[in-house]
Amino acid sequence: ASPVATPSARSVIYIFLSGGLSQHDSFDMKPQAPDTIRGEFRPIDTSVAGIQICEHLPLLAQRAHLWALCRSLTHSSNDHSAGHHIMLTGRSDLPTGFRPDSPQSGDWPSISSIAGALLPPRNNLPPAAVLPDKLIHSTRRVIPGQFAGKMGSRHDPWFIEVSPFSSTCCGAFPEYEFDHQDRPNLRRRARFDAPSLSLPQGLNLARMNSRTRLLHVLDEQRADLERCADVEQFDRYRQGAISLLTDRRVREAIDITKASDAEQGRYGRNSFGWSLLMARRLVEAGVSLAQVHLGNDETWDTHGEAFPHLRDKLFPPTDRAVSGLLDDLNERGLLESTLIVMAGEFGRTPRISHLPQFYKLPGRDHWGAVQSVFFAGGGVRGGTIVGSSDRIGAFPASNPKTPENLGATIYRALGLPETLTWTDQSGRPHQVYNGPPITELC
Repeated sequence: ASPVATPSARSVIYIFLSGGLSQHDSFDMKPQAPDTIRGEFRPIDTSVAGIQICEHLPLLAQRAHLWALCRSLTHSSNDHSAGHHIMLTGRSDLPTGFRPDSPQSGDWPSISSIAGALLPPRNNLPPAAVLPDKLIHSTRRVIPGQFAGKMGSRHDPWFIEVSPFSSTCCGAFPEYEFDHQDRPNLRRRARFDAPSLSLPQGLNLARMNSRTRLLHVLDEQRADLERCADVEQFDRYRQGAISLLTDRRVREAIDITKASDAEQGRYGRNSFGWSLLMARRLVEAGVSLAQVHLGNDETWDTHGEAFPHLRDKLFPPTDRAVSGLLDDLNERGLLESTLIVMAGEFGRTPRISHLPQFYKLPGRDHWGAVQSVFFAGGGVRGGTIVGSSDRIGAFPASNPKTPENLGATIYRALGLPETLTWTDQSGRPHQVYNGPPITELC
């Protein structure tokens, strides 16, 4: 189908918490449940009467009038790789030939790949970007669900890799970096480097522009070749590369290490804060969908040491960075036109468990049956709660929603019409929407 968006097209920042956030310890607390379920944290009131969240998210609590929750999103997998594929593609059904240890050409395309392929570029920028890294397991296997799969690798999203893969520590480095098993002497990451977008040595902007004009003349002389889809795709990427190299706004958007002290203080001087600041700048520059990983694979996989790690390492930088993003977009007049979504691949088990061979303290296992998903901006009515979980936070009790509903909500916010299709490598069309959007949010 033609890449056509409606005039109401907006931007989306999809925040992904790889590893799986515990709903019981964040946005769907169960203070009346037995202590083996409710955990160590207490709920606190928010700026919206009747809504309580974890005491260790005080900044977000003060901004509840700006955000909404779906407490009833459900799917059937408790596996990390399958859960990633499900939540990053918006498809509950795993494709034929799915492999948890490796992305396959038959995987469903990620939401970011579909957005990148079907949305028109703005300011000659790629419509979708993923940062600050690819999701890679500690064993170095690449997590499926991040790529274009059936659409073909040419539709993989633009990965802005500013945080090199580390097989050791995780979290919001350098301030809040940690290891789930608290092993000593592990390699740490001290830098958050902006990717190099500088021109090659000896090639200044004047020469670059001259070469660009020459390429244009040559292209006109071989117009017949330009009808080839692969050449057109190559040309699209070349134009994007030229824009990235020559556009000052793009270089400034990505090099957040040169942001003012005030901006870095608002978001936090760590990888979580820098990533969301970069996402805001990219959206402002013209990127339609920015997918942001707050921590690489397993960062939120709190099987053990769950309560001290959430309290001391994970919630503080997340609370500050997401609150800073809300405030920044709001002050710039961009919040109403930018949908923020925050989710993981699944929730966590109701019952607290302990694996003493690996951890000193207890945590929670994987749980796909229900999780809480955070929404803000993009027309979302603040202070809204969609759905509910049962009394122990194990299953949806009302108004269950699926990853298909989540994907449709993102596509609608991007202005993609419900009749739109994407085409696989065999030329077969597939519906972009596989369920209705979560209309109760608006």
